[in-house]
Amino acid sequence: MEHSKRGKRVIVGVIFIIFLLLLSVAVLLVLKIININQCLVAGYPVRGVDVSHYQGEIDWQQFKEQGIDFAFIKATEGSSFVDEKYEENWVNAREAGLYVGAYHFYSFDSPAASQAEHFISIAGDLSGALPPVVDIEYYGDKRENPPEKNQVVSGLQELLDALEKEYGVKPVIYTTYTVYNKYIRNGFQEYPLWIRNVYYPPADIGREWTFWQYSDKGKLRGTAGEEKYVDLNVFGKGREELEKLLIP
Repeated sequence: MEHSKRGKRVIVGVIFIIFLLLLSVAVLLVLKIININQCLVAGYPVRGVDVSHYQGEIDWQQFKEQGIDFAFIKATEGSSFVDEKYEENWVNAREAGLYVGAYHFYSFDSPAASQAEHFISIAGDLSGALPPVVDIEYYGDKRENPPEKNQVVSGLQELLDALEKEYGVKPVIYTTYTVYNKYIRNGFQEYPLWIRNVYYPPADIGREWTFWQYSDKGKLRGTAGEEKYVDLNVFGKGREELEKLLIP
């Protein structure tokens, strides 16, 4: 009887230790101290970044030397904001030999038509570049007070249509899981998807992704801005497939 009790205590102790270990790993993953994505992206050879003025002065040649192949550069936001580093980043990234694309941060509080006009006026001719990107994610209090779905879907579609008419290609949609599940999942199937998941590979989204933002804590030599980290991304296929996306 005593041996039986001792055996049960050992089993309970082992289970408790395993539970603590799993809990510790979960906490480290949430805190991004452990990032399994860094290991799992090895199968995707085409790497990229997305940047804005927060990264400050960027030495794009150094980025290139660290294996960066493409860059999405913030151009505009809403109907009036222009990223102060857009033109500089655009010119220097292209000179360094990267594939480049411009992105627009979607505003839930601004008419889609004026957002399209604003982006086009700043981005201008994108011949030879990657398709324009519409970055749609929550900001401010939108997570707690999400905009009405039909309004968002119609506005986003209007913006995408205007960009496609201007540039002759389907724009890319960048989004987070929360916004994807609420507004994107059941539609927009014909648009290339750039999904953010900094915890694990996006295999649960019900469709193929084109770009995957796998880290928001990337560290690269060559930045001098207030933001010390760089968003890191991969393209889901090879270089030849990436080149097929370029605007004629």
